[in-house]
Amino acid sequence: MSQFIEVHRNNFTISTDSTRLDLDCIADMLSRSYWAKGRPRDRLERAIEHSLVFGLYDKGQQIGVARVISDYSIFAYLCDVFIHEEYRGRGLGKWLIESILDHPDLQGVRRWVLATADAHNLYRKYGFEVLSDPADWMQLVRPFPGKIHN
Repeated sequence: MSQFIEVHRNNFTISTDSTRLDLDCIADMLSRSYWAKGRPRDRLERAIEHSLVFGLYDKGQQIGVARVISDYSIFAYLCDVFIHEEYRGRGLGKWLIESILDHPDLQGVRRWVLATADAHNLYRKYGFEVLSDPADWMQLVRPFPGKIHN
């Protein structure tokens, strides 16, 4: 189990307290993303249950989210980073990434990975770079049960 963290900036809070998560809000936000469109709600709930989730809040209302899947030592996968459209351009995404990378239980993780189609410049600011040996990486993608396509 990872350490609970909570950081504040003006009216905003980032927290890893899973009891604060608004699953309806998260499902709505991610349904507007290019990577999670069509993801079944039960899969979202299961993913959240098995991840370190960072919620971003404005006076208690959820306005952002990010998940980390990790063994807390060697590997961490950063995913589902989303800031509500009305709150973009205020530096909240940068603050969210900084808070994730500063989390005490994630210090010393050797390899971080993420996938993005459009935010390379943001993540480069934090040391992420294109895979040096992409041919070494492999994937297996399965459709969600009951779905024809992912």
